[in-house]
Amino acid sequence: MFDRRSTFGEALDNPAARAVLERLMPGFAASPMAVQFRDGRLGSLIALVPSLETPEARERLWAELAEIGDEVQRPPYAPAIAPDPAYEADDVTRGSAALSVPETVTQWAPLEIRIDGPSHGNPFVDVELEAVFSRAGQDVRVGGFYDGDGVYIIRALADAEGEWRFVTRSTARSLDGLTGSVTVGSPAEGAHGPVRVDGFHFRHADGTRHRPLGTTAYAWTHQPEELQEQTLATLAEAPFTKMRMCVFPKSYLYNANEPADFPFVGSLDDGFDLERFDPAHFRRLEQRIVQLAELGIQADLILFHAYDRWGFADLGPAVDDRYLRYVVRRLSGFANVWWSMANEYDLLWAKDTADWERLAAIVGAEDPFGHLNSIHNCRPFYDYSMPWITHVSVQRVDVYRTAENTDEWRERWGKPVVIDECAYEGDIDQGWGNITGEEMVRRFWEGAVRGGYVGHGETYLPSALGLDDEVLWWSKGGVLHGSSPDRIRFLEQLLAEAPDGVWDPLPGDWDVPWGGVAGRVKIGYFGFNRPRFRNVMLEEGEWTIDVIDTWNMTVERMSGTYPAGSARVELPGRQFMAVRLTRV
Repeated sequence: MFDRRSTFGEALDNPAARAVLERLMPGFAASPMAVQFRDGRLGSLIALVPSLETPEARERLWAELAEIGDEVQRPPYAPAIAPDPAYEADDVTRGSAALSVPETVTQWAPLEIRIDGPSHGNPFVDVELEAVFSRAGQDVRVGGFYDGDGVYIIRALADAEGEWRFVTRSTARSLDGLTGSVTVGSPAEGAHGPVRVDGFHFRHADGTRHRPLGTTAYAWTHQPEELQEQTLATLAEAPFTKMRMCVFPKSYLYNANEPADFPFVGSLDDGFDLERFDPAHFRRLEQRIVQLAELGIQADLILFHAYDRWGFADLGPAVDDRYLRYVVRRLSGFANVWWSMANEYDLLWAKDTADWERLAAIVGAEDPFGHLNSIHNCRPFYDYSMPWITHVSVQRVDVYRTAENTDEWRERWGKPVVIDECAYEGDIDQGWGNITGEEMVRRFWEGAVRGGYVGHGETYLPSALGLDDEVLWWSKGGVLHGSSPDRIRFLEQLLAEAPDGVWDPLPGDWDVPWGGVAGRVKIGYFGFNRPRFRNVMLEEGEWTIDVIDTWNMTVERMSGTYPAGSARVELPGRQFMAVRLTRV
């Protein structure tokens, strides 16, 4: 029978299944373009078919396909493994393992308890470990993880100053009942804590404003060491404050190289041991997260994605759950982590909404420090009103018009809007990866004046740049070649000048969106249009008027101040201009 794990080609080659596809996927199954999707899973491709957007339509498709063909014997998913209550014999003294605890840590740093304990069997699945911390009048449970070679770690985010006392609980006798205390002191210079939602915007936990001007390099931590270091050097000179990146490696266009290691022990040739994680792999990931923090950059970690040749996109519920618990326990102690449940969740053929809700609940349970969490779409939006979702994370829904929807999406979901994928500046053959720098900057501005945040990406062909390899920033990092980053930095500087460091949408004209801070600052953006002048209406008070060239990065102030009423603003007749009105 056919199901969501069947390939499109398998179904097309069966006359009865093809008839179902042509009837329920009209215009898709019979399209001349269909050949490019032959290897795609049906569970992914339904996201591309408008007639299958409702759960009812999808259930009808699966029900009809299930009645066609021979019974397919698929290997069963790996079962859940419960910790072994007899992992250590009764003669092992409780709380006898060697404990290593720092005397002090600074606020917002990882507070790390290390324990030298038993290593027989498979501690990744045989042993459960956690600690209960008492701090600032509250208790918090933090799960531990096995770091290999007999080392266990419990890593908390030191989110409050003062004394932290703890006691461990474990199914391994030697790890159970250990106690101690750590003093959390003042934050280090530049440490502001995790980012929190602030209305339709964001602040760090200490109140410092955060504006997520993001970029994407999905697989940069799966590249050779030298290329990763080059990526960090590029980020140090770039304006970005958030990096979208995958935990699992990526297999897709310009992502054909094989990583040196993986979250699980093993390789593509030898297979993967889904009961054992690779601690060395995660230590290197942690190093990169720390280095991003030193640059003031949030690590927006994509936990699942569909672009896979190793089997990670279809591990089964038990292994998915085990992987999530391990990842969240290892990484939730870092302040600059965001969670993204998936990149293009609707393309992960083996998961439906119930799966995502279960997985999101695991993240919530294992992250006691409340890092931001969202989920990213390909076509249909997730229900961003779900309480576990802190902010909207979307990609473009139209070839041209996406950022223009920002204010509407704010109203629909009542949460900050981050357009993490508005298309990429570049010149590859894919429509999502060949917009100009001018268009990238325009989309940033369209989102900004509507009170949202647009993300950057770059996909220039190396051959067109005189390079021989296939290193595109969007996939592997490296060096930026585009013209948009400097203009994005200019926008960031203007945002920082607003009274509270953010813009919200204001009542607009039919042809010009306006944003800013009501009664204090108003910014009108002309985009593609190129007027020679504009009459603007000023509220009560005295106002200054600035003419902003968003591409040439200039701000020219008109002489004098202007009272309430109408004022004529002379403009150069070029595209991508803006006007800023500031109450004196």
